[in-house]
Amino acid sequence: MQILYNAQIQTLDPNQPAATALALEGELIVACGTDAEVLCLANASTRLENMNGKTVWPGLTDAHIHLQHYALNLQYVDCETESRAECLARVAQKIAGSPAGQWIRGHGWNQNLWPEGFGNAADLDALSPRPLPVYLTAKSLHASWANTRALLLAGISAATPDPEGGKIMRDDTGKPTGILLESAMNLLENVIPELNQRQTQENLAAAQAALWQFGITGVHDYDGVSCFAALQQLDLEERLRLRVVKGIPYTAMPHALAVGLRTGFGSRHLRIGSVKLFADGALGPRTAAMLQPYANEPENTGILTLDSEEILDAGQQAAHSGLSLAIHAIGDRANHEVLNAYAQLRQYEDAQHLPHLRHRIEHVQILHPDDIARLAALQVIASVQPLHATSDMLMADRYWEERCAGAYAYGSLHAAGTALAFGSDAPVEQPNPFLGIHAAVTRRRINGAPDPAGWYPRERLSLMETLRGFTTGPAFAAYLENHLGRLAPGFFADLIVLPEDPFKISPDDLHAVQPSATMIGGEWVWRRV
Repeated sequence: MQILYNAQIQTLDPNQPAATALALEGELIVACGTDAEVLCLANASTRLENMNGKTVWPGLTDAHIHLQHYALNLQYVDCETESRAECLARVAQKIAGSPAGQWIRGHGWNQNLWPEGFGNAADLDALSPRPLPVYLTAKSLHASWANTRALLLAGISAATPDPEGGKIMRDDTGKPTGILLESAMNLLENVIPELNQRQTQENLAAAQAALWQFGITGVHDYDGVSCFAALQQLDLEERLRLRVVKGIPYTAMPHALAVGLRTGFGSRHLRIGSVKLFADGALGPRTAAMLQPYANEPENTGILTLDSEEILDAGQQAAHSGLSLAIHAIGDRANHEVLNAYAQLRQYEDAQHLPHLRHRIEHVQILHPDDIARLAALQVIASVQPLHATSDMLMADRYWEERCAGAYAYGSLHAAGTALAFGSDAPVEQPNPFLGIHAAVTRRRINGAPDPAGWYPRERLSLMETLRGFTTGPAFAAYLENHLGRLAPGFFADLIVLPEDPFKISPDDLHAVQPSATMIGGEWVWRRV
């Protein structure tokens, strides 16, 4: 037995919200209460640990992350810069130290921050006389920027047609500029040499170690089958310590159905999640599907990649196997289509005497006012990323204008009774949950923008509501509400130690909170030196 005592414990257990001591046996919590109540359980072999008055929270879960992409991003050129020139300088430095033939990868650029807007292939070509292929993904992961060498290797030319659901940006002569949107990115990504499984495993192992430092003990991952294969091997080798709920790509759904996979199946550290579908694009490249055109772009309403009938068909197939859906929807039209499909799917589940699965919408970035209450009414989980609100606010104001009254509407969704699960969408945003906590509570950037009240301040959440979004919310979404998200007897001993109590500091300082230790299954997996 192990006992942690002299702590300030936020349990999130409604039966005992606060405690000062925990008793652990193996992976589980066996007792929770005051020091006197718990220390009396000790015997000669019990390990006692004085927490010296530090704050203890349940471990935090990132309910939407791209784990393999995040792992790779730790090795990529950081393209999240204030100017295009700075981005190009970083790429040039990477090229200078790379061997011939190596792909130069980068991530994080956002043309909306650059006065010049999108870059082009010629910008990248000019960085080096050596013909190394360069491929840089946008912060949104819905656009990419390639040099001429990379385009040639992918066979992308003026004669290449736009793929369904995507666009190759072109100059006045029809020549590709080097910018690829949505599914057009696949034309190039399909020719980039893939890492072998062992390399992917090692990258993922490094990524989980990085996440522990942020207090993250679990994730809901939405990367592909190669990530799933590597995670399985790590789990078999008992090297996977994160609690991973693994989403299934829509393209792999037929295979999942054929072998009878179900949401919730798996081990203590790796479980099947939802089937991931995409209903539209993203705000950054203005491909999110909108009911009305983008401001100053009268012909552009984005790209709807799935309509309600297609979603319903997928949902009906998945429902019979017990697979829930998680649907990417950013624009108000995309969210409307998804909600229409979910309404029909609920009727189908009832007619077929099937259980109401815990379906999700990923991002829910802008809703028509009439749709805000529908998620709760349909028992649909809003899987959202609070940092998106403050990261995107200037861009949203520019392209959605007054429609932003229904954007990133976490307060309104919560007030309507919607179940919320919070994440980061890393590597789109940083996976540090305390950045997301700060954004949800203040609706301000770290520098205080836009003003002391915050962006659409009625959408702010309390710290407790936000903490639940990173703990009990993801646990509920994953059917793990009786195992994760709280510190109570019978729950996994997944917790983090904080040097200060976030409930006792200024909300402005929440972004700076840094965990000092992380425990998963009763074992310290990381401690700050």
